[in-house]
Amino acid sequence: MNNTAVVTGGSTGIGKSICASLIDQGYQVINISDRPSKEETGCIEYIVDLTDEQATRALAREISDEYQVTTFVHNAGVIRPDLLENVTIADVEYLEKLHLHAPIILLQAFLPAMTSAHFGRVVLISSRAASGLESRTAYSATKAGMLGMARTWALELAPQGITVNVVAPGPIEATEMFHEVLPKGSNQMQILADSIPVGRLGLPVDISRAVTFFTDPEAGFLTGQTLYVCGGSSVGSLSL
Repeated sequence: MNNTAVVTGGSTGIGKSICASLIDQGYQVINISDRPSKEETGCIEYIVDLTDEQATRALAREISDEYQVTTFVHNAGVIRPDLLENVTIADVEYLEKLHLHAPIILLQAFLPAMTSAHFGRVVLISSRAASGLESRTAYSATKAGMLGMARTWALELAPQGITVNVVAPGPIEATEMFHEVLPKGSNQMQILADSIPVGRLGLPVDISRAVTFFTDPEAGFLTGQTLYVCGGSSVGSLSL
């Protein structure tokens, strides 16, 4: 089995934690991001705008020509929040490209290696917001789309020994996306933490633990599933 993993958005936050966890487990990790990491991570890094279809296709070919990728984690994402009356089609299309088009393009390039090895692990990072959240029209729609896409891929790829699963994080602090909405140290952070059943906000490592659960070579009987890592917030309501 080849142990090369590709992680998108691995330069910061959740993606950075996922990369570190996979490296700790002995993987050679390739980070595809829109910016370089600020410190040495041990990853092979490629910088690309994943909303640029042609650039993404070219990079996918380059990586698949050089490496036998058998583990793929699509983590890159942005929110672009707005209430319905202010939502733009341009924002919806942008998030479609990032959350849906990019993983299709990348996985298509990696599939030959996975099929040849009769082994593959694919994890998409969605969001608890896929179940609905105020001001998240574009984000919730595209993150919910990832769930249906993963279930379809799970059915199509199971005969080739390839599993496809989803991790859906709840509020995760210490990430750029979170603090774009709630500033560090704000009173809103504590209010939000108090509204979560377990009484705290999540951390990037909470998500990377879930990802490595799905990417484990022994997890071959687990596919088409969505794991909400949200402190119980997907069970009840959540207020930002």
